[in-house]
Parts: sequence; C-alpha cells; structure tokens
Amino acid sequence: MADFLVARPGALALPKAGVRPVAINGAVWTMASLVMLVVLLSPAIWNGFPLIFPDTGGYLDRPIFGTLGMGRSALYGAFLYLGISSHFWINIVLQAAMMTWLIVLTLRTHGLGGRPWLAVGIVALLTVTTSMPWFTAQLMPDILFPAAVLALHMLIFRDRMLGTAERIALVAVIAVAMPSHMAAAGMCVGVVLAAAVMARLRFVALPPSRLTFAAGAVAAGLALCPVSNDAITGNFAMTPGGSSFLFGRLVEDGIVLRYLNDKCPDPALRLCAFRSDFPKDADSWLWDPSSPFRALNDFEGSDEEKQILRETLTLYPLMHVKAALAATAMQLIKFRTEVNGTDNAPTIAMFKVHTPGLFPEFMRARQQIAGFDIAPLNVIHVPVAAFAMFCVVAALLLRRRLGLPPAFDGLATTVLLAFFANAVICGVFSHPVDRYQSRLVWLAVFAAAMMAAWLAINWRHNRHHDDPTTGARPVAN
Repeated sequence: MADFLVARPGALALPKAGVRPVAINGAVWTMASLVMLVVLLSPAIWNGFPLIFPDTGGYLDRPIFGTLGMGRSALYGAFLYLGISSHFWINIVLQAAMMTWLIVLTLRTHGLGGRPWLAVGIVALLTVTTSMPWFTAQLMPDILFPAAVLALHMLIFRDRMLGTAERIALVAVIAVAMPSHMAAAGMCVGVVLAAAVMARLRFVALPPSRLTFAAGAVAAGLALCPVSNDAITGNFAMTPGGSSFLFGRLVEDGIVLRYLNDKCPDPALRLCAFRSDFPKDADSWLWDPSSPFRALNDFEGSDEEKQILRETLTLYPLMHVKAALAATAMQLIKFRTEVNGTDNAPTIAMFKVHTPGLFPEFMRARQQIAGFDIAPLNVIHVPVAAFAMFCVVAALLLRRRLGLPPAFDGLATTVLLAFFANAVICGVFSHPVDRYQSRLVWLAVFAAAMMAAWLAINWRHNRHHDDPTTGARPVAN
C-alpha cells in the first residue's frame, strides 16, 4: 500500500505528524496490509478451511457441468474453479486483498490517508463487531456486494481523487460483481439511477458527482452477465431463476394459494393438484425435494408460472403492493449475521465428487467436523449495526452542525441508497433473509467509524495548535 504524503487536488487535508522516509512508510504499509489480510481471513484460519455455504457447490457446478443454474453465477463459479489447486485459499485471499485495498482507498479519498494503523484499527473494529470477515472468508459472492458499493461511491463522488489505474480497478470491481450475482446487478443499477436523479435535485445538496465511470462500469457489468455465461457454459443469457424466486415470495405471502383457491379445480393449472398441501414459505417451495416446484421440474419459466404471475397482479394489485412494501421493510431490518455451520450437504456432496484430492482436508475443517453457530455474535453485531445506521442518518441530517466535509455526505448517501436498493430487490424479488442485508450492513459501521476518526483528528488538531507550518486545517470538500 502506498503512503500518499502529498494530497491530490481536492483532498480533505488533515494534519500530519511529520513526514517519514518513503522506505519506512513502505515497510509500515506492508506490515499493516499483512495484518489486515490476516484479520479478515481469521474466520477461515479458525475454521481450518475457507467457509462454505449450501450454495457454494451450486456455483462450482457451473463451469464443471457447463450449464446455467438457478441463481448461480457461472462467472463466480469459474473463479472458484480456478482456486481448486490452492484448496480455495487463493479465492479468499483475493477477496480479502480486494477489501483491504478498497478500505484503504476509501480512507485516502476522504482525507484519512497516510495512517496505516488507523486502517488496521478500523479493519479490526469491523472484524470484531460486524459480519464483514465472515463474508470475506466465505466461498460465496456476497462480499462483492459491499465491494461494488464502495467502488460506486468513489467513482461517483470521489472521482477527482483517483488515478487512472484506480478508476480502472474500481470499474473492474463493479463489472465483475454484477454478473457474480443478479441481485448485485440490480443493486448497482438502482444506486446509479438514484444518484443520477438526486444529482438534479438542488434541495438534496449532495457534493459534486461524476457518473461517467460509474455508469460505464454498470453498463459493462450488465453486458458481462450474458457474455460470461456464454463463454463458460455456451448459453448467451442472463443467470436464470429470477421469476422462480419471485414466485417463491408470492407463495410465502399467500398470493399464489389465494389464486389457486379462487381458480381450482382447473385442469389447465397443474398446481391445483398440490393445493391441499401447499408450501408455506419460499424456501420450502424452492428447495424441498417434495415441493410442487421440484415435482413439476419444467415449472420454472413455464407458461403456468407466467400466467399466475400476470393474473395475480391484475386480480390482487393491492395485495401485491402491501406484500412488496412489507417485504422491503422487513428486509431493511433483517441483518443478523448468518453462516451455515451445519446444513451444507449439497456442497459437501459436490466437493466429494469433483474435488477428491482436497476432500480429506475439507472434511477436517471445524465447519464439517461438528459445525458451529455464530448466532451469539449477533449480541454485538446487531446493536452495533443498528447504532451505526442511526449515526449515518444523523450525520447526513446534521452535516452542517457537525462540520463534516461534504465527501461524507456522498458516502452516507451511497450507503443508504445501497441498503434500500438491496432491500427492494431481495425483499420483493426473493424474500427477506438476514444474510441478504447483513452482507451490506457493515458499511454503516465503516462509514460511522470514518466520520468519528475524521472528527477526532480534526478536534485534536484544533485543540493543540493552529499553526499552518504543522499541517493544513481540514478542508471541507
């Protein structure tokens, strides 16, 4: 990590204790970077193997079978496939390195650069109090969601603080994150569109924004969705499953059963045969081997699925609106940290067949030997996240009174837009699940910690001296 001793134009200048030799700064940054990597990988190190999820095997299946899977990105599957020879450690090391770089770059572009141990302290704080390391150390694309949010923020609001190589790297983060999960694609589109609208609203008073690179990154990500699927599986198409996840949410909300009660018996509706023992929730509908969805293996994308989706919108519009609003609201407040420590049978079976060389090591991991439950961590994670979200909203509302630079207005706005976009997409088009929001909620803790650090450094500087020869006063930017 480079230590930027000279602020670029438009920097949020904070006082420096003094200039150290470049070699010493380089050594300190190297040490700090290694510490941050190890800290972010600590759940996997403790586990003895990268963390898995029931869906992990579904991603890895894609390049092996050359097929598209429901909600399983072929691109992320190819990324996992390339890590088999390293027993998947290279995958989570790359994920941890990406997050370390994004955190350091975010600090630098908000006037907190050149402080390696501040970066280490914030990473340590996030590791102890949030879900961040559990997603970083997991073989799942969830960590790409917050990575894309930070990249979008810097391209939109901190573009003039970035070098050309940094812009290209941030564009790459977004472009890869979007095809790795279709919900990430929807979230990125939503954030950019909302930022474009808000930039035209004078009363919002956001800091100057540049949407060129961010919009280009989102366009590239959308294009890469079918292109990557075609390159890996030979199918030029988006990752399938969107309508099925939506249908599952309508099952959970009782809309489908109401439709069947109104329409059955009807020989044209195959679901009528299952009405007496119909699934009660989305997970049962999608994943239970005995569910109608599994029994009617051609139901996904079928004319019957489309018909029910279309006709329920016409017949029960108010029910749809209420259910969608309730799902969004529920997703906004569901953010408990979740890691599946026991029910990983699909991934275990897949590893046994396709990666026999690493299977003994894989089965010796804590997650496979006895499982584990990280739910007790939510005694810390949930209140910290809730308090941080309150702080981010309060900082945005009280920005003038607090004296925070406008750059933090952009950060708070991007984080809140991402929270809302993710809640709409996951809540409405799937169903509310803690994991969907917990992969993002640590961004509020990060933003709040940055603001607190900026205010503390500013207060300390103003308290001790105001000598222009010792460093510039903080500049609102």
